[in-house]
Amino acid sequence: MTVRYAGRQAPRAGVQGADAPMRIYDGTPRQDWEDVLRAVGAYADRERIKEILLLELEGGILLQGLAFSSGSWSDSAGTLTKRTIELTDDQLGTLLDEAIARRGTGVAPHPETGMPSFYEQALRVLGRWLDARRPRDIFFFEQGGSFVLRALEASPVGGISHQLAEFTHDEILVMIDASPQLRGHAPGAGG
Repeated sequence: MTVRYAGRQAPRAGVQGADAPMRIYDGTPRQDWEDVLRAVGAYADRERIKEILLLELEGGILLQGLAFSSGSWSDSAGTLTKRTIELTDDQLGTLLDEAIARRGTGVAPHPETGMPSFYEQALRVLGRWLDARRPRDIFFFEQGGSFVLRALEASPVGGISHQLAEFTHDEILVMIDASPQLRGHAPGAGG
């Protein structure tokens, strides 16, 4: 299956809360943040990037973090360098293709959590949380497994505004542990 990004249906200036279409990736059985962020998380795991920052751009996603410049996750001799990567829409489509092809294969544990594919799993559950809220213009950063997220959302009283959410490392681990029971259920469907 080939996955390609469809892009925005409305110009950025014309985005009006929940009425504006979200960024979707054509060709996936589910077109949502859960799949997109899972693929970005798998990329971060593969590239050995930690303490990540993610910003949604008009034409893709900006990913920044500290990366090991040599060695492996378990090799303490490697040095950390800051990396900034702009993942274009086409690159995100490729990452989605790769992520789908890799599902079910084993990977090495993340050095700080001891958990395989930590960022793939953490970003997947954050994506599921985002899908239930239907936000625009997401931004978040992570440090030590905790995440602070800002998203543009429709306000319950009308209009749109930025909302903040914080997820501790322990909350992320609970969300990851609960995720197998949620498979096959729509986000926000209550389990």
